[in-house]
Amino acid sequence: MGRYEQLRQLFNETRCFKLVCGAGNEDVEEVRRLSTIYTIAGTHVLDLSANVDVVNAAKRGIEIAYEKASLLGKDIQIRPYLNVSIGIKGDPHVAKAKIDLELCTECGECIKACSEREAISDDFIVNDSRCIGCGDCGRSCSFGAIEYYYKKADFEKILPECVAAGTETMELHAITLDDEGTRNDWKLLNKLIPGNYVSMCLDRTFLSNKHLIERVKEAYEITGERMIVQADGDPMSGGGDDFNITLQTVACADIVIKSEIPVMIFLSGGTNSKTGLLAKQCKVGAHGVAIGSYARKIVKKYVTNEEFDNNLDILKEAVMVAEQLVKSNIEAISGSS
Repeated sequence: MGRYEQLRQLFNETRCFKLVCGAGNEDVEEVRRLSTIYTIAGTHVLDLSANVDVVNAAKRGIEIAYEKASLLGKDIQIRPYLNVSIGIKGDPHVAKAKIDLELCTECGECIKACSEREAISDDFIVNDSRCIGCGDCGRSCSFGAIEYYYKKADFEKILPECVAAGTETMELHAITLDDEGTRNDWKLLNKLIPGNYVSMCLDRTFLSNKHLIERVKEAYEITGERMIVQADGDPMSGGGDDFNITLQTVACADIVIKSEIPVMIFLSGGTNSKTGLLAKQCKVGAHGVAIGSYARKIVKKYVTNEEFDNNLDILKEAVMVAEQLVKSNIEAISGSS
């Protein structure tokens, strides 16, 4: 069975799990360690920044996972697919924070609010490689000292390099009103990935339900059965773990499903350990679950441990935590629980 057929089977069995390392996360050490933990824990897809160094870090993380899985008594069933994500201008997933030091009072609220490891230094400089554009720091600032800019790379150059490095699928974050930009970038992804899945991440921040479905229809005409819609509820809001946080992603997925456009559906944006269960309760038949902020949060203390690479007990505990998240969601959406 080829890799496309294998992934399609996972979707048809409604049991695909994606770890979102972060479209803006270029911290190669963090990505490597996350990839090791979640590969052993049973993830099927690793979602990465469109950066060759990040792709290679994920590959190395997978290799380490295979080296250490047997030591932990684990069997990796499927080698994770490497997916890179890009976003057009206006999409929060590709935004980066910048602090105006002339307006900054050095109160430290932004540092407290930052959900990413050391994305803001003690001298209030933002580390681009760790900033994921979540907006938490900006919402915490009472002095208007934080703004956001969009770091759009030369995708026609970088994306083929990512493919050469081992990327198998791609995703376009299109949470904007820019129809033309979305169309152009979508065509580029389809050109680069002609034989596997391409995904479009959408939510209703700017798009009405009607506009959202129109965008899905247009994209499906280009891609056909290889299309995934990642129904984003509230992007990068998955720090908590309750039903309300994940409510919007289930609602967004439901809208796409009721359009009867035959795309594959991923639940994303505010996803957590309750996502699969809520989808099951609402009878929203998703094909997979993609979890980012919450999945990273629950293993953060292991990923940041200086002994991670040398202490098998740390990895073992991290895998146990991650495995529970993967299993609970897969079992819920597949109906096997």
